[in-house]
Amino acid sequence: MYDSPLGAAAGEVRFKDLVRRGAVVVTEAVVVSWVRGSHRPHVGHLRRRSPQPGSSVLCALVSVLAHPGPDGARRVAALASRLDGTGIEHQLLVDAHRALGPGTSALLVLASDVNLDVVRPIVEHGRSRRGVVMVHADLIPSAVDVLRNALIPQIG
Repeated sequence: MYDSPLGAAAGEVRFKDLVRRGAVVVTEAVVVSWVRGSHRPHVGHLRRRSPQPGSSVLCALVSVLAHPGPDGARRVAALASRLDGTGIEHQLLVDAHRALGPGTSALLVLASDVNLDVVRPIVEHGRSRRGVVMVHADLIPSAVDVLRNALIPQIG
């Protein structure tokens, strides 16, 4: 999460370097940019394994996290209850919901086979910049399927 609409661009450069070096196997990745004055954020795919239309787990997650007000908080709570036991904690979703708004950006990644010896120094360099918050969850093997089943029906 970045405190400016263009902040995720720096994270995107570091992320692409990690992928190029084979330090992470990506399932899906998106960059979210929310310009002040816009009613919703722009979401751009960096990488997506599933070619099925409407199957973007991260786009569906952004639609929940970016939903404003009390209804957004209710949607986050409902999603959290459906994800119980997956490794995605309620507080992580609440924090992401609060942090994502006009004037911010985010880099969201679903990945596996992460080489922490390579990734850790690059992530720490990014976190050393003010206005950057990293949120991380270790997921159970079926978490992406649970997430997809919880989110995809909500689109539309």
